[in-house]
Amino acid sequence: MAESKPSWKAEEEEDEEDYDESNYLSQKDAVLFAIDVSSSMLAPPPPSDDKKAGKDSPTLAAIKCAYEIMTQRIISSPKDMMGVLLFGTEKSKFQNEDTSSRGSIAYPHCYLLCDLGIPSAADVKELLKIGENKTDAEELLVPSEEPASMSNMLFCANQIFTTRAPNFGSRRLFIITDRDDPHSLDKAARSQATVRAKDLYDLGVIIDLFPISHPNHEFDRSKFYDDIIYRDPAEGEDLAVVSSNLKSSGDGISLLNSLISDINSKQVAKRTLFSNLPFELGPNITISVKGYNLLQKQEPARSCFIYEQGEKLQMAEGVTHKFREGDNSLVDKTEIKRAYKFGGSQVVFTADQQKKLKSWESPVLRIIGFKPQSMLPTWASVKKATFIYPSEDGYIGSTRTFAALWQKLLKDKIMGVAWFIARSNAAPLIVAILPSAERFDDVSGAQVIPPGLWLYPIPFADDIREPPQVPKPLVAPEELIDQMRMVVRQLQLPKAIYDPTKYSNPALQWHYKVLQALALDEEVPEQSEDKTIPKYRQINKRAGEYIKNWGEILEEQSRAYAKAHYGDGDGAKLKRGSDGDEAPQKRIKTEKKGLEGMSHNDLKKVVTAGNISKYTMPELRDWLVSKGLTSAGKKGDLVERVEQWVEDN
Repeated sequence: MAESKPSWKAEEEEDEEDYDESNYLSQKDAVLFAIDVSSSMLAPPPPSDDKKAGKDSPTLAAIKCAYEIMTQRIISSPKDMMGVLLFGTEKSKFQNEDTSSRGSIAYPHCYLLCDLGIPSAADVKELLKIGENKTDAEELLVPSEEPASMSNMLFCANQIFTTRAPNFGSRRLFIITDRDDPHSLDKAARSQATVRAKDLYDLGVIIDLFPISHPNHEFDRSKFYDDIIYRDPAEGEDLAVVSSNLKSSGDGISLLNSLISDINSKQVAKRTLFSNLPFELGPNITISVKGYNLLQKQEPARSCFIYEQGEKLQMAEGVTHKFREGDNSLVDKTEIKRAYKFGGSQVVFTADQQKKLKSWESPVLRIIGFKPQSMLPTWASVKKATFIYPSEDGYIGSTRTFAALWQKLLKDKIMGVAWFIARSNAAPLIVAILPSAERFDDVSGAQVIPPGLWLYPIPFADDIREPPQVPKPLVAPEELIDQMRMVVRQLQLPKAIYDPTKYSNPALQWHYKVLQALALDEEVPEQSEDKTIPKYRQINKRAGEYIKNWGEILEEQSRAYAKAHYGDGDGAKLKRGSDGDEAPQKRIKTEKKGLEGMSHNDLKKVVTAGNISKYTMPELRDWLVSKGLTSAGKKGDLVERVEQWVEDN
């Protein structure tokens, strides 16, 4: 192995308690859409009888896609930048120019529709205007008579990134085009485009291609774009997943939806939690890896306080001060020390002592041994897992060694057990190293699970708590288990796999939609479909008969169990104890008729008499769920929904 580069010289001074993974997610990202405006890109798709078929030309669909992505990110990622550049247009426009200018002559046939910057309501409205107003679109989207120069477009993009986002950690150029060989007859123009693409790569800009295929022409990347789209060799071939070819046809799959789906899968840049971490496989065998946070709970953007008394709205920033009790004098930060309670007293530590307490060793991932994956219990999850991938920056040959380890763990179904310190001041963890096989989406071809290793934190002895004392569970008879097995088989998820990309958080999406409508002066939309609500009709169609049979068997078995354990009676008496000793008798309350067993006429009478509010919230919720209605809210809301249902039905 080659000598390691000193990649951990800069120690982090932050305390472990102040560490927050969301800091990594808040890094700035700049995305520039480059949309081709050629005659073929402006041609509408073939006519189709399918109602779901797309009717927009590829260029118009790409502009609408940019609008959709911008409205998503203007709220969810307010610090990120976006821009839209049209190339191949008759008109030319660059930064701080009007449409009558000649595009600085340096960038002819390049029209900067939205300059790269933090999206504003005006930018979103401009895209929406072109997407919905046919007259504005026809006036702007006029292709140039001469073919657009790719080197000119790439150089224009270079200038935009250099002037608008010089220090961003992530800068990406999304090219949407149907021309797979724009300079087939001009070797000089092709060579110039290759040089400009290399300049972008050296600048740190990643180019992503979103190719458009037509019914009579399949896009071929190898003709031109394989030469201009560069990838980091350290990432290996597995991470360089290309976009699938998008179809402009009337086959029922909308090009707009395909574009949005494909771009959404790439719109969040990879951001490392740590880089060039030494991974010790054994004595004198060390490679380097990067760590990625692929799972992060999304929450509504934090609200802020606004000062309204000035000439314009200003964001208020909070400041905290500490005062002494008694004279209310200000306490300086240097006067405050950290203490820990021990035996009823407080032990004070200096800053240097605190640093020594937290310092174990330099960040490292060190394998202790290997175990079968079957030995990892399902309950041994302390924190979410971290995805790691090799990096050649620290040690040459890391990718090949990492791949050998990954293949061995995957093939033999074993796991590594390792000592893990992610960064300076971090507490050490014991982790299981689990391999993941690469998996793609069957429809879009997008990568769902990347190939690599996951660091799965497992508990120390100090983390384990004794379980509570619980009564011995009842064992269901085999007949009941067999019947439930039929129900489970009928209601399995597609391919028996939970795909989180199919289920958006309904509360989060509704929050963003309302916020977007208020910010853009739009009408508040109707509440969107909640895909987490079970589809009761389909459930009843597929497994209704099995569920009914299971319920009948359960009722029969329950009666037999009660008769065997509590004696023969009509339910008015209950015998306790199994040793023959007579226990005090208890009268069982007769079951009140609930809402679910009530006919429609009886329910209507209850609502008319105003007695629906006498039912408990669990009864109201169960009834609402049985009708496929939402059961959230206070009791008054539940009662109102029941009354509305009776009125509508």
